[in-house]
Amino acid sequence: MVSEIETTWASKILFFILCATVVLTALAYGTVHQPTIAVFYIVVVVVVLLWAADAFASGVLRFNKSLLQLPIVAVILYGIFQIIPFGSLAETGGVTGIPRTISLEPFWTKIVAIHFFALLIFFAAFLTFVDSAKRLRKIVAVVTVFGFVFAFFAILQAVLSPNKIYGIYEVPYANPFGSFVNRHNFAAYMEMTLCLPLGLMFTGAIGKDRRLLYITAIALMGIALVLSGSRGGLVSLLAAVVFLVILTTKTKNYNQFALKIGLAVLLIATIVVGSILIGGESSLTRLAETAKSQDFSTSRFHIWGVTLQIITNNLPFGAGLGAFGAAYTQFDSLNGLERVEQAHNDYLEVLANAGIVGLIIGAFFVYRLFRTGAENAKTSNTFRRGVCVGALAGCFAILVHSLFDFVLHTTAISILFLTLVSLVVASGNKFPDDSREVEPRRSSRGKSRSASVTPIEKGRRVRKIERAAD
Repeated sequence: MVSEIETTWASKILFFILCATVVLTALAYGTVHQPTIAVFYIVVVVVVLLWAADAFASGVLRFNKSLLQLPIVAVILYGIFQIIPFGSLAETGGVTGIPRTISLEPFWTKIVAIHFFALLIFFAAFLTFVDSAKRLRKIVAVVTVFGFVFAFFAILQAVLSPNKIYGIYEVPYANPFGSFVNRHNFAAYMEMTLCLPLGLMFTGAIGKDRRLLYITAIALMGIALVLSGSRGGLVSLLAAVVFLVILTTKTKNYNQFALKIGLAVLLIATIVVGSILIGGESSLTRLAETAKSQDFSTSRFHIWGVTLQIITNNLPFGAGLGAFGAAYTQFDSLNGLERVEQAHNDYLEVLANAGIVGLIIGAFFVYRLFRTGAENAKTSNTFRRGVCVGALAGCFAILVHSLFDFVLHTTAISILFLTLVSLVVASGNKFPDDSREVEPRRSSRGKSRSASVTPIEKGRRVRKIERAAD
């Protein structure tokens, strides 16, 4: 028996807004400018109002009980803790009464906490309102189709107007690609959109009549990623492909393993050849050019060395969420004319900003994500398994990319990342509209659990239906 809560008009609009947000945040230059971020916050407020309207119309206030929400809550609470004043600093330059806080930049710590709160609302809403097999398929289609169209647009722009986004917005001192101000952000976005259909292909969830279409979409997204010239993006793509091969191949099935390795090599070769044909020599030489860059702002080894000093001098609580730029200047051995805002390694930056507490929170999130993915990947529903491993591979690619860049700081990328995390969770749920399309045999470990959505009833229209899961 599966509880089915009435689908209200508010629920339909809310789900549409969530899907639209995934697309529009990417189109709005990645949502890195303050006006676009403000619009995102307004959308979050609308989501909350629609959530309340859905509760009123259905008589049930719903929320998802996934533990993956807890680390985000912990980050928000820790940010608040970092700005609590503990006395005052000694008089400096005739100024007194400055609060003594853990954070070196209390204002930016507060801003980061607010941003995480907005992301938490989005994430919680996605977990809650992907409440049917139909909606699960819809969001997978939205990500896949948009990734294909977005890649096609980015390739055209790279050929026709490489220095201007949409042919109108020129970004000085930056390397834009697609609608993103930074080419590494575009590559990160492609990693995630590419992995989802690739997971469906590797698990055999795509019928023969649609395989060519999916292969074309995957290849085009891969070509766009390579054309962006992001070395971190290329390394992350290769890591994700290897991760998928391992995750979707049984240990003792050497023939299947060899076949998937061959397909993976063929895919990478197709992407490389396609990149050369479309972008000429520049499509690959751009990677070498960025490797030889002497610009100190891209000299990761120098930035990482300074970051290690920040970590050492701010243990165990960190310098404060969003305070990396302020902490960096004290230890920067260069002239300091340019302010470095990120560490170009999210793991080092977590330690620098949040200390040991941040490391524990981040480790718990990654642990829960991969544990949930490993459990849900055992489902006998081929489509669900493909969604799970594809979304998990996309998350893995971003975690690899975070070793070299700060891609998750971009709102559009963090939103898509949380969307993939939601898909990992939803792929193991049991929905009221599941059909009898999977194999009749299933192991005890392969059973789908009921949808992890906990209703708080008000005593109104909650129906019970009985259907076979999957």
